[in-house]
Amino acid sequence: MMGAFALQTVDTELTADSVEWCPLQGCRHLLACGTYQLRRPEDPPADPQSKGGMEVEEPRVRLGRLFLYSFNENNSTHPLVEVQRKDTSAILDMKWCHIPVAGHALLGLADASGSIQLLRLVESEEKSHVLEPLSGLALEEQCLALSLDWSTGNTGRARDQPLKIISSDSTGQLHLLMVNETGPRLQKVASWQAHQFEAWIAAFDYWHTEIVYSGGDDGLLRGWDTRVPGKFLFTSKSYDEHILLWDTRNMKQPLADTPVQGGVWRIKWHPFHHHLLLAACMHSGFKILNCQKAMEEKQEATVLASHTLPDSLVYGADWSWLLFRSLQWAPSWSFSSNLGTKTADLKGAGELPTPCHECVENNNGAGHARPQSGMKPLTERRRKNGTWLQATAATTRDCGVNPEEADSTFSLLATCSFYDHALHLWEWEGN
Repeated sequence: MMGAFALQTVDTELTADSVEWCPLQGCRHLLACGTYQLRRPEDPPADPQSKGGMEVEEPRVRLGRLFLYSFNENNSTHPLVEVQRKDTSAILDMKWCHIPVAGHALLGLADASGSIQLLRLVESEEKSHVLEPLSGLALEEQCLALSLDWSTGNTGRARDQPLKIISSDSTGQLHLLMVNETGPRLQKVASWQAHQFEAWIAAFDYWHTEIVYSGGDDGLLRGWDTRVPGKFLFTSKSYDEHILLWDTRNMKQPLADTPVQGGVWRIKWHPFHHHLLLAACMHSGFKILNCQKAMEEKQEATVLASHTLPDSLVYGADWSWLLFRSLQWAPSWSFSSNLGTKTADLKGAGELPTPCHECVENNNGAGHARPQSGMKPLTERRRKNGTWLQATAATTRDCGVNPEEADSTFSLLATCSFYDHALHLWEWEGN
């Protein structure tokens, strides 16, 4: 039976909506988390029973904070250790660039000031890493930057291929930006009206990076050729708490349609097991789907694991680029988390190869779903197994590992959620 088990819960103080593991070798133990706190100056914190959480009405105060964590498997009680926090405008999306730029890892932020910000990862005096501001660009006046994606593609860039960013905003526009790598600085190449209302997501086609996709509050999924900005290639009505898989050669109808009982805010393909999809489903928590038969036989994807978090909206989710590898069983033992005495399993890790993923995200609505049998909160697992749980002695490596040599049974993932202002670290068993 497949299961996901909580390793740690971190209080992010503000409501958390974006979490991203660094994909670059040597930095894959680093995890960034972005927060978004929406309130009027005189208002108390948001009511967990309220309908939304990502509204864009004015006047509002949108507070944000960027956290950087380091994963340390040797710290069994708190494997995620905070190494930096930085107050910002509220963060709505962020992405690591999948290639180094001028010798550094770059993190891009889309924030509530309507800007795209670039931060550079540098080593600190304590042999750790911190993010420092590098450059920024305001998209438009009186808007929120809602998403961004890098044009790094599936198989890497040609030497003469420019590095670009696609972004979307709360006025429904898309913005194509060029990254000057010698600076590096951002320069706007083109902007166009893509949706009638908020354009919540924009992403490159990783096999054809001149093509981008967008989804908005008008309920439309659209494709665009950036060489002819403003003229869409196709339009599809898609806004119904379902995950749709498409063959981009035929966008008239999806290959597979899977209901997930919640608005789908983010989806992430597993970097190693390309048939596995992780989805942040707002009121419906997070889910892990097996899309193998959906891709091969046009069947509905299989939900392998599902977990809801009471009175919260799961907005952020990401697979770690570290592969868990169990080396040997150790005697049973327990340890405390930062939220009290709990028990957990901690496995070792190794590297995952560069991913090939392309996703268009679909979000809306609210709903509740029962957890599937493969997903158990830590407290439930503890009741079932008694006071103590098994744990493993393990090690972490950030070096090349061949897929056929890796023990691919375990994966590490992180989610973050609104209202409970929590970052959750999970171990998932199964592939």
